[in-house]
Amino acid sequence: MKKITFIGAGSTIFAKNVLGDCMHVEALQQFEFALYDIDPVRLKESHTLLSHLKENVRSTVTIKSYDDRKEALKGASYIINAIQVGGYKPSTVIDFEIPKKYGLRQTIGDTIGIGGLFRSLRTIPVLLDIAKDIEEVAPEALLLNYTNPMATLIGAISRTTAVKNVGLCHSVQVCTRDLFKHLDMDHSGIEEKIAGINHVAWLLEVKKDGVDLYPEIKRRAREKSKESHHDMVRYELMQRFGYYLTESSEHNAEYHPYFIKSKYPELIDAFNIPLDEYPRRCVSQIERWEQMKVDLVDNASISHDRSIEYGSRIIEAMETGEPFLFGGNVMNTGGLISNLPQKACVEVQCIANRSGITPTHVGDLPEQLAAINRTNINTQLLTVEAALTQKREHIYHAALLDPHTSAELSIDDIVSLCDELIEAHGDYLPTYS
Repeated sequence: MKKITFIGAGSTIFAKNVLGDCMHVEALQQFEFALYDIDPVRLKESHTLLSHLKENVRSTVTIKSYDDRKEALKGASYIINAIQVGGYKPSTVIDFEIPKKYGLRQTIGDTIGIGGLFRSLRTIPVLLDIAKDIEEVAPEALLLNYTNPMATLIGAISRTTAVKNVGLCHSVQVCTRDLFKHLDMDHSGIEEKIAGINHVAWLLEVKKDGVDLYPEIKRRAREKSKESHHDMVRYELMQRFGYYLTESSEHNAEYHPYFIKSKYPELIDAFNIPLDEYPRRCVSQIERWEQMKVDLVDNASISHDRSIEYGSRIIEAMETGEPFLFGGNVMNTGGLISNLPQKACVEVQCIANRSGITPTHVGDLPEQLAAINRTNINTQLLTVEAALTQKREHIYHAALLDPHTSAELSIDDIVSLCDELIEAHGDYLPTYS
């Protein structure tokens, strides 16, 4: 029996979406879904929900929970990673509250920035331990990584292990759909080309019947920006650099040095930037979980329609041979994007089929877009270097080169902030020399 292993299966809603999608795939009906999580309570909740779902969609998959990670991984053909090391408390709280003492504010803190840096440092060692298990008990498996920070995790595992992997995000497949909806434009029948790095990938081309839609997009965006709305950061970046970004404005506010500035506090309102957005979401979800449990876990009649997540479609393509085109995060091997570093993780169109995952060649990005990407890649590469060498100096280097952090703080304050964060995270981090 073939096997899909879900690591971090206590992420109940996400497990429902990805594995619920797989239940709708005819080619996967004889698979085992192996669930693993370090939290036995959340693991049991996910198992209960998926069992109800299996009955209601009339799937014939087998669902099994494991308390041993290596056993869960053993013999797997596909592995889905959705872990969060350190959780909301203590780690996310630390990532946000200590930088505030230095006057450094964030919105999401899961990609780059000081929050993304320390989320990487917590997560990479755990992911590499998982990779060791995969190499031992499931060497042919494909790892589908959904955990952030995407670029640093894919970079670390690709550079140091033999594990086949691809990183999957949610933003690429909804980029133009949501943009066109906000601008009251018809999304049907469009052709698009997207490439860059995770969360900072660019809508390079968007056409319909061979006609470039960017002039109309930009005209409508200028009209929309006369009043406050949810996507003002991306519209501003599109106006200044010429292209629209895949990830939300709240994310992109902290990837660049222009928007969250203590010297110009009026920019927060001007660009409608939700500071501390991720901690706020975490608190809200925790408060709503008991009701959500009733609606989801304890609901014996729960149903699920196949979502837009890539995971089930990639697995289906690899099982059936029917090709599937998607936006994936892979190493820039061979210069897929030729004016970005080869050690970088890039987000490009990939094809899944029986042969595995084949990324497509992009060539050069427009030079201003590559330059913006490189400002983020610099920090990503040094974050990976810090995690792999366990040298504290590389943590400093990563933070000192981060666009938002370096625009706000002095060198001494950045070093002091890193030292305080290292101490506060304690055993969630290895010892750095």
